[in-house]
Amino acid sequence: MNISPDLEKEEKIENQDQQIVFSAKHLNLYYGSKQALKDINIDIFKNHVTALIGPSGCGKSTFLRCLNRMNDLIDDCKIEGKIEYNGQDIFQMNTILLRSKVGMVFQQPNPFPMSIYDNICYGPRCHGIKNKQVLNEIVEKSLKEAALFDEVKDRLKTSATSLSGGQQQRLCIARCLAMQPEVILMDEPTSALDPIATSKIEELINSLKDKYTIVIVTHNMQQATRVSDYTAFFMLGELIEFNHTETFFSHPQKKESNDYITGRFS
Repeated sequence: MNISPDLEKEEKIENQDQQIVFSAKHLNLYYGSKQALKDINIDIFKNHVTALIGPSGCGKSTFLRCLNRMNDLIDDCKIEGKIEYNGQDIFQMNTILLRSKVGMVFQQPNPFPMSIYDNICYGPRCHGIKNKQVLNEIVEKSLKEAALFDEVKDRLKTSATSLSGGQQQRLCIARCLAMQPEVILMDEPTSALDPIATSKIEELINSLKDKYTIVIVTHNMQQATRVSDYTAFFMLGELIEFNHTETFFSHPQKKESNDYITGRFS
């Protein structure tokens, strides 16, 4: 982590009791011969929101997908280094178990072509939960956590695709929560939404971090300042700077960070 020397002591004191959920150590990733991530070292803390920012193609979404091993699906992808999840090497973990603990919300809302109710139940059913009462409780709890229950409680059997874009994204978050994850990864979850829907998702993120660890990729620096506790700035596959969000935006330690924040990046 690139923490300024004058804040290093304060940082250590503040973080000594925080639980590290993810720890990336000397992480390198290649797509064929192209290196997309270069020697990434970063810790993600429990019950905090960490924003990953940077220009397009800088590696932030690639890093996010590493955290639940989605890059495993890419044939020519090669990864070196280590990522630990609660102290365990994720590359030694069962991917189904990992992804049940580390949920994902994508840029475009992607509800399944089935009812609202069945969208929420899909994951629990795949994991063997068949009891109707238990499923009902999961649906209600997940929709309430996603701040959607009151809007859809009278039409749970209607198609999820009939919902507005913002509602569909909150449904996808509820579908993720139904699996009782510990971490929620969000890849630009509001880029396809209007300002009102975006505001609701941001309010939801702020309410969820009491129970979940959240890592969000965003191009919107204002969004990063509104929702995150920590900000990591990526450029050309490198982690340039990582710090408290308030400190990062008010006193960036690296010239590249300052240029990006002030719009002088080219």
